[in-house]
Amino acid sequence: MFASMPDTMRHPAFFAFRFRSLAMRCLACTAFFLCLTACSGRPAAAQGDRPPNVVLIFADDLGYGDIGVYGHPTIRTPNLDRMAAEGMKFTQFYVGASVCTPSRAALLTGRLPIRSGMASDRRRVLFPDSKLGLPAREITIAEALKEAGYATGIVGKWHLGHLEPFLPTNHGFDSYYGIPYSNDMDRVAGGEWQEIFWEPKFEYWNVPLLRDTEVIERPVDQETITRRYAQEAVAFIRDHAGEPFFLYLAHTMPHTPLFRSAAFAGHSKAGLYGDVIEEIDWSVGQVMQTLEEEGIAENTLVFFTSDNGPWLIFRTHGGSAGLLRDGKGTTYEGGMRSPALAWWPGTVPAGAVNSALVTAMDVFPTVLGMAGVPVPDDRTIDGMDIGNILRGSDEDAHDMILYYRGTRIFAARVGPWKAHFITQRAYIGDDPVSHDTPILNHLEHDPSERFDVSAEHPEVLEGIAARVAEHQAGLDPWPTQLDARIEE
Repeated sequence: MFASMPDTMRHPAFFAFRFRSLAMRCLACTAFFLCLTACSGRPAAAQGDRPPNVVLIFADDLGYGDIGVYGHPTIRTPNLDRMAAEGMKFTQFYVGASVCTPSRAALLTGRLPIRSGMASDRRRVLFPDSKLGLPAREITIAEALKEAGYATGIVGKWHLGHLEPFLPTNHGFDSYYGIPYSNDMDRVAGGEWQEIFWEPKFEYWNVPLLRDTEVIERPVDQETITRRYAQEAVAFIRDHAGEPFFLYLAHTMPHTPLFRSAAFAGHSKAGLYGDVIEEIDWSVGQVMQTLEEEGIAENTLVFFTSDNGPWLIFRTHGGSAGLLRDGKGTTYEGGMRSPALAWWPGTVPAGAVNSALVTAMDVFPTVLGMAGVPVPDDRTIDGMDIGNILRGSDEDAHDMILYYRGTRIFAARVGPWKAHFITQRAYIGDDPVSHDTPILNHLEHDPSERFDVSAEHPEVLEGIAARVAEHQAGLDPWPTQLDARIEE
């Protein structure tokens, strides 16, 4: 299969976590068997001898307009296009934040990052000098599924805490192979950033590669990292094909600096960025092919999306949000609306295009529902079960989307209307601008957010403001985990 490619604890909350895990195991097992016998509405694959497998593929900084099925004219993505042709394409899928750490926390916990402490107005993501990470009190998809008998593995970027108490193996994952934070951190090379990023060598960054909790390579050879992630993902699927499994494949790319293997050098008409995307697409094909070869494709949900929008300050190395405005780091649509595809032969209808308002936080309750695992009732879960939507229902999902930047709500969408209370560019040094009269866009008429119609619809602004106030009144934020540094 890879012949075409070149060779080249002690945390205070940990004990509470283990006690909680034992209780969850009992609850999950009971609920699972009740679901098998009583839940006639479950997909056929989930009613057989075992619940469905889940493969969650998360790209890093992939823009809304960066793949073929979302309109890119020269980047070829035949495997992602196949996912859409044989499954479901979402056109209004939102992530929990427009930067890495909080977005990943939202995905894995089903909760707004402010509820888990993974949001900050001072340090927007975790760094190599960060002292903390995802709190042990949080329940991840992996933790919940593991207690129901799933094999759980992560391949790729974590970025929820690099110290041992916060690594994936202490958050429900049986195994981990990947990097603990972004590939542009631990920079050791001097020089101007334009020179470093435009002609990168992986030795410029002292980023470690871990297996479980051990560093096995430093600096990691980023030229081969996508290929190696694919190999690890295929091996995990083959090793666990006879049991229910959850695989979280979180690609390092196309976060800058950009790297691809020799087999994909010059592969794309879109240059280096296109090469990187096309290698990611190849890796998706490897996953799909393996599921088919193992005879488990019809009992496996594959879900593909990105953590946030494209990093536009890197120009041709930063991707495209298509018709959407701006990109990574902002609360404009290009920062928080991501491409999303679902593939599950025999369950997800082929060729479906869904425009419901859905979010990355919906993955948590949806996957738990498919597995017959009860959603935790001791905390607020912001996601909702979209299992019926995946099976082809035209029902609505969310009617409100909140656009947090750090701990503040910069914008909110209710139905087709989006109100910008505060606007700020991503990384250019602009200060936030508060709007006495919020900017109002009708996203179904104006997805590029070009036309402010606030003067014509003051009643809409009043309604959105009331919904936001209601949310804030019931908010249960956790102290930020992002600001503390090791030297402190």
